[in-house]
Amino acid sequence: MIRWMIVIFLALVLISWFTPLLQKLGFGKLPGDLRFRAFGREWFLPVTTTLLLSGAASLIQRLL
Repeated sequence: MIRWMIVIFLALVLISWFTPLLQKLGFGKLPGDLRFRAFGREWFLPVTTTLLLSGAASLIQRLL
């Protein structure tokens, strides 16, 4: 179980490092990425970006 916690932590760190780069490339602004205000906070649900990056990761995995 500790191994999964370490993997999740490292994944979150990598995502936070690459977020500015991905935003410069246009990810997070695709049609289907939801951004709205509720309860005095801005919420962001990157549905399309998640599907696109998941497909790319799956394709890379199959090629390797």
